[in-house]
Amino acid sequence: MQALIDLVPLVAFLAAYYAGGIYLATAVLMAAMVALLLIDWLRLRRLPPLHLASAVLVLVLGGATLALRDPRFLKWKPTVFLWLVAVVAMGSAWLGKAPLAQRLLQPLVEHSDALPRGLWHRLNWFWVVFCALLGCLNLAVADLASERAWVKFNVFGLSAAFIVFAMAQGVWLAARTEALNAGAS
Repeated sequence: MQALIDLVPLVAFLAAYYAGGIYLATAVLMAAMVALLLIDWLRLRRLPPLHLASAVLVLVLGGATLALRDPRFLKWKPTVFLWLVAVVAMGSAWLGKAPLAQRLLQPLVEHSDALPRGLWHRLNWFWVVFCALLGCLNLAVADLASERAWVKFNVFGLSAAFIVFAMAQGVWLAARTEALNAGAS
C-alpha cells in the first residue's frame, strides 16, 4: 500500500506534464508532495525522513523553477536528493546503531537480524555508490536530453533503477540469511 502511495506524486507529475507542460507539472508535484506528507501524518502520526527531505527539495527547487521560469532547478532535485541519501548513508556507517541500508532493508527481510554487521556495512556502501552514480546520471540526462526524455527518465528510469536495485539486494540478503540459517542447523 505504501509503495502505491509513494508513486502518486510521480503519476500526478507525469499526467500534469502531458496535460500542460513542465510548469503545471511542477506545481502539481509540489501539491502532491504536500498531500503525501499529510497522508503520512494521518496514517503514521509521523513524517518519514526520506519523504520529508524529498518534499522540502521539491518545494524549494520547484518554487525556484516556477518563480524563475527555469526547469533546471526541478531537474536538479533528483540529484540533490540522491546525493543527500548517499551522504547520509556514508555517515551512517560511522554514526548511529545501524547503517542506513540496514535500517531501510532489515524490516523487509525475514531473519535478517542475524546477519553480521560487516555485511550490512558492505551493503550500505553499495547504496552510497548507487545513489552517487544515479545522481550523476540524472544530471547527464537533464543536461543532454530533451525535457520530455528527462521527464520519462525521472518517472520511469529512476523508479525502475530503484526497484531493480532493491530487488537485487533483497535476493542477496535472502540468500545470506538462508546460508546463515543452514549453517546454524
